[in-house]
Amino acid sequence: MNFAAQLFFSRYLSERLERLFSPRPALKGGEENDPFWEREELRLGPSQPCSSYKCGSMSNGTAGRRPTLIEPDRLKDFGEEELLNGDVKFHQTKVVETPEIRLMDPPKTRRVSEFRIVPRPPAQYLRFEDISAAAFRIQAGIQKTPCTFSRLSKQYGMEIYLKKEHLNYTGSVKERGVLYLLTSLTQEQQRKGVIVATDCNFSMAVAHHGVELKVPVFVIMPSCCSSPRLRIYRDYGAMVISYGSTGLDSQNHARRLAKENSYLYLEEDESAAYLAGLGTVGMEIYEQVSKLDAVIVPAAGQFGLLAGTAAAIKHLNPQILVVGVEPEGFPLLLQSLKTDSPVKNLPSSPNKRLYEDLTERSLGENTFQLTKKLVDKVLSVSEDDSLVAMLRFQEVERSTVDTEGAMGLAAILAGQLPELRGKRVVVVASSANMEPELMRQCVDRALVLDGRVSKFSVQLGEWPGDMAKLLDVLSREDVRLLDVCHRRRSDKSDLFKTKVGGQDLIVPSFFVLL
Repeated sequence: MNFAAQLFFSRYLSERLERLFSPRPALKGGEENDPFWEREELRLGPSQPCSSYKCGSMSNGTAGRRPTLIEPDRLKDFGEEELLNGDVKFHQTKVVETPEIRLMDPPKTRRVSEFRIVPRPPAQYLRFEDISAAAFRIQAGIQKTPCTFSRLSKQYGMEIYLKKEHLNYTGSVKERGVLYLLTSLTQEQQRKGVIVATDCNFSMAVAHHGVELKVPVFVIMPSCCSSPRLRIYRDYGAMVISYGSTGLDSQNHARRLAKENSYLYLEEDESAAYLAGLGTVGMEIYEQVSKLDAVIVPAAGQFGLLAGTAAAIKHLNPQILVVGVEPEGFPLLLQSLKTDSPVKNLPSSPNKRLYEDLTERSLGENTFQLTKKLVDKVLSVSEDDSLVAMLRFQEVERSTVDTEGAMGLAAILAGQLPELRGKRVVVVASSANMEPELMRQCVDRALVLDGRVSKFSVQLGEWPGDMAKLLDVLSREDVRLLDVCHRRRSDKSDLFKTKVGGQDLIVPSFFVLL
C-alpha cells in the first residue's frame, strides 16, 4: 500500500472511531433509529473476508487475536456477547417468572382475655400415676382383699359392701403403704436396715415386709409392751430390743441408734410413697364394685388412708362421695377443717386402749390439703357406736375387727348418713389388731349398749323353793342367766329376806361362752 492509501485509511479509521465514541444527538420526530445489531460501527470484522485487512489465522470464529474496539461493559448493559481480547463468551439467558405473591391470612381477632397470663396449676402432691405405679409394684406382695355384699344392707336400707382390709397378713391396711415405701428405698438403705420404735399397725407391717424383702428390721420397744405383742414381732423375723419404761424413751433410743449406725428410722408420716400405697385401696374398690355411690373410710391414725383413697376415687369418678369417719374423743380432722389448718395440740384425748394408732401430731400439711380438697364429708362417731359396730361384725359378718376398723359401719349404725339410703356404699374395714382380753371386754360392753344384757335384783323369802320358782319364771321368758349373786346378809334388807341379783342375755346360746 502506497503512502496516499495509508493516509486515507488512517484518516477514515480516526473518523469512524470519533463517530463511535462521540455522544449521539437526540432523534427528531418521525426519525427511526437503526437497530442495535445493524449499526455499522458495531461491525467488528470486515464486510467481506480478506477485503482490506490481512487475513490472519482463524480461531474460534474470529480472525486471529486483536484488540477489542468496544468496551465490554457497554455490551453487558444490553445483555449481548461479551468480547474480551477477541474471545467470545456466551451467556445463557433464563426467563424467570415473577414470583407468586401470596397474600397472608388476616390476623385472627383475639379476645382480651386471651392475652392474660394464665398461671400453671400447682404440682400435685399425690398423683394418680403414683397410685397406679404403687399398685403395680405391690401386687406380688399384697393380696387383693375381697369387697363383699353385707347382710346388714336390708337392715339399714342401703347396699353395703365391706372392703375387708383386715384380712391382710398383719391385719391392717397399712401394709400397702409400708410395702411400697420399703421398695422405694435405695439399695444402700435396704442393705443397712430400718428401725421402728412404736407398737402399732405400721410397725408390724414394717417388721413383716422388711424381712420378706431381706431388709434388716430393728424394733425398739419399752418394757411396758406386752409379751404377746413382742412375740408377734419376733415371729415376723425382726430383732426386738426392750429399752426404757415409756414409749418416748424407746423412740429416743431408736433415733440415737439410727444416727450412730446409719439405720433409717421409720415412723408413720405423709410421704408420697406411703400415701400412694394406701391409695391402691381406692383403685381396687372402683374395680370391684360397679355403679358406686359412696365410700366410707376410717380417718384414724395418720389419715393417710382417707387421703390416698380419696385421691384414687376422685380421679376415677369425681361423682362418688367420699366420707371420712373419726372418733368423737379425738376429732382432729374436724377441728382442723374448722380452723383451715392442721391442729397440732388438741385438748381432748382418745381412749388409748381402743385407738392405739392415734397421736396428737398425726395430721400433716399435705394430708390435710388432700383431705380438704377431695373428701366430701367428715363425721365423728362415739365410742359406744364403734363397739356396737364391732358386735355387728362378729354376729352378722362373722368377722373380728377393732374399733378403728368398725368406725365406717358405726357411722351408718348411728344414722348419720341418711342421704345414702337406697345407694350403693362401700365401707372400708381397715384393721383387726386387738388383744383377746380387750376384745372380750369390748364385746361385753357392746352387748349392754345394744340392750342384749341387763341386770336385775329381786328379794326372795327364805321359804324352800323360792329360788326354783324364780328360775322357772325366767326360763319361761327365754332368759339365760350369766351370773347369780345370792346374799343372805344385808344391812338394808328386811328380816328373813334374801337379795338375788343376776344378768339375763337374750341372744343365741353361743354368746354365753364369751
